[in-house]
Amino acid sequence: MQKANRTSAVLTKLAVVGDLLMLQLVFLVLSIGILTLFPAAFAMQRVVPDAISQERPKLLRRFFAEFRQMMKQHWLPGFGLWTGGLMLAFGISFWAYAAGPVRIVALAILIPLTGMILGLYLSGLAILPEAPATATMKTLFKSANLFLLRRPLPVAGSVVILLTWFALASQVPTLLVVGSGLVPALTAYWLSRPRRQKTSEDVSI
Repeated sequence: MQKANRTSAVLTKLAVVGDLLMLQLVFLVLSIGILTLFPAAFAMQRVVPDAISQERPKLLRRFFAEFRQMMKQHWLPGFGLWTGGLMLAFGISFWAYAAGPVRIVALAILIPLTGMILGLYLSGLAILPEAPATATMKTLFKSANLFLLRRPLPVAGSVVILLTWFALASQVPTLLVVGSGLVPALTAYWLSRPRRQKTSEDVSI
């Protein structure tokens, strides 16, 4: 019986890994177009909990339905996010190799600003699965801001994780193929998990 349970658990984990990699592959294909990048990321975030729980079949069908909805509502804000991210990356790269005291001031502004934007983005992804399908970007922004204010330390840790992964991916570009969509999605999924409440069993006497 125990062997059968272990086999079932292994098969379930393999199914989860397979579904997540399938979502990553579809994300890569859909995000080739600049306008589709963030709608694809939003759609992935809404179906990642189903891929992990294995409670709802027809994952791809739901992903494409979510993607169509996200494209209708958020393609323009998504393009704004892409443009802003590109400008921040260019600004940090430019000032990192510049000279003079202005460089220090510029980086002292740009780096914390990037961290704050990443924190808001991850907070938005964290609340996205539970948000109504018709939620506007303004509503999502307010909810993400509240989430960030309530859980600043976990969000800061998630930003560090994401930046560390980006640093690794810059040295090993193949990591982008495997995790460009999955790493932010799984980081935000972990961030959205409710904190475990301590019980009497956790207190040692």
